[in-house]
Amino acid sequence: MRILYAIQGTGNGHLSRARDIIPVLQKNHQVDILISGSQADVELPYYVKYKFKGLGFIFGKNGGIDISETYRKNNLKTFLREIESLTVQDYDLVLNDFEPVSAWACYKKNIKCISVSHQAAVLKKNAPQPKDIDIIGKAILKIYAPTSVKYGFHFQAYDKNIFTPVIRREVRDIVIENNGHITVYLPAYDDERILKVLKKCKNTNWQVFSKHNKKIIEENNISIRPINNKEFISSMAAADGVLCGAGFETPAEALFMKKKLMVIPMKGQYEQQCNAAALKKMGVPALKSLKLKHVSKIISWINEGEIIEVYYPDNTEEIINKILTENIAASTGEEIVEINNFNSVKKLRKIILKKIAAQI
Repeated sequence: MRILYAIQGTGNGHLSRARDIIPVLQKNHQVDILISGSQADVELPYYVKYKFKGLGFIFGKNGGIDISETYRKNNLKTFLREIESLTVQDYDLVLNDFEPVSAWACYKKNIKCISVSHQAAVLKKNAPQPKDIDIIGKAILKIYAPTSVKYGFHFQAYDKNIFTPVIRREVRDIVIENNGHITVYLPAYDDERILKVLKKCKNTNWQVFSKHNKKIIEENNISIRPINNKEFISSMAAADGVLCGAGFETPAEALFMKKKLMVIPMKGQYEQQCNAAALKKMGVPALKSLKLKHVSKIISWINEGEIIEVYYPDNTEEIINKILTENIAASTGEEIVEINNFNSVKKLRKIILKKIAAQI
């Protein structure tokens, strides 16, 4: 069977998961890989047939998405050309990890597209939600990469077709110890802000991994280094705790390694707000932002933070085979009833806005 596996390239989580899913798919099938977006620091050791710009989000330096830079770097004309160029009809199955080009290409051509992503789980009815619902953010999350069938990964199996996280092999196999430092990954904050806050926590050694710096900075008890996948995993494995954004893979891996965890969700990012809500229900503390007024909470967590027990079995192959079996057996699947042939940016924009309005 010929499979297209399309992966979101913004952030590291999607590619980290793909590193373990791809070899399962390749055992019995011909697999073409598509990546759209940028800003990932994880390399994929497989041939990538399609590389698209897609519709990406650019991390800012003040705790959220850089809206102006995101707008500047995204181009609907380019996005439309990418949709038009992708021959999704040549594949027996399209698997999608929150990737918009393949999702919209399938939407346009009325082809079944199967979501295998964390975002699919976040939107499930029984998954935890924040107290303050971001209606627009939730709507955008729903229509960003529209799919006809949804399977998801989350911190717990909250609902049908929600599975516990895929923990990549290099994390499962690493030796876990505790050297007393705290590993930090907050890509939505600049190094200056991170230094300003962490300097106040003087009795702790901090290993900070930065998206905004290409050189190593050593300042008293704080080390800032460029993000490097292997070094980051090694740092987490030897840490006392992890302070990071409320993404999915990094918190899941920290929990798996039995590290105490504190998260800071990105502003204006609904998925991370949902993740923070789920983690808080599990007992993981979450800060609204990285500010001096929260230093006392960070110090309290350093001294009194607890390890949250989780069970994340090594069942990636079982999950993927279940998804393939269910969707090969039901090849007609769940149809996308509405077919929209859009051949202009104006029409595409109208469809996107219409779908957002329908969600709110």
